[in-house]
Amino acid sequence: MIVAVAERGLRERKKAGTREALAAATLQLAVERGWEHVTVEAITAAADVSYRTFFNHFSAKEEALLVPAGPDQPRLSARLRAQPPGTAVLDAVRAALHEELAELERDPAALRDRMTVVLATPSLIPRLVEMGSADERETAQAIAERTGQDVEADLYPALLAAVVSAAVRVTLWRWQQLGGATGLVTVVDEALDALAGGLPPPPPVA
Repeated sequence: MIVAVAERGLRERKKAGTREALAAATLQLAVERGWEHVTVEAITAAADVSYRTFFNHFSAKEEALLVPAGPDQPRLSARLRAQPPGTAVLDAVRAALHEELAELERDPAALRDRMTVVLATPSLIPRLVEMGSADERETAQAIAERTGQDVEADLYPALLAAVVSAAVRVTLWRWQQLGGATGLVTVVDEALDALAGGLPPPPPVA
């Protein structure tokens, strides 16, 4: 039993290592060549793995760039469901966002490069929106479960999930514009505080 567990742990570490190598190669090639010139063949050659191995980890090169930890990584909806029962919904959302963004910021240089590639590549935006929309629906369901509402009948879960998605997008863009000088958690808290305060208008121009 112990040997089997150890072997399974070794396989998982090797799998994670291969996935990280593929994601790193994808990002490096995108920075060096431009996204349109990146191919799966080039990625696998750079990572020194077979073409078939790539598709054991990612469905396409876009996924390797946008979801480097793989499609099974914890999403915001899962982090929200993991918050302690009884926590106010906005506090639970904030805590889940902190976890999500802290994970993204583990490698700030890679995140900045990834954002630079995305902002320079209009063709990536639809895929990014598609992936965000899927988790937004799951986040709405998680909010409905926490508030005792019906995600299909009640406005609040879907509206809050959409607002949170927008706050994350704005946080990432603003973080990039600031050159990563301000932490993602700080930037998202600024956005959430503004939303919680009813999004007051900026002061008038002198």
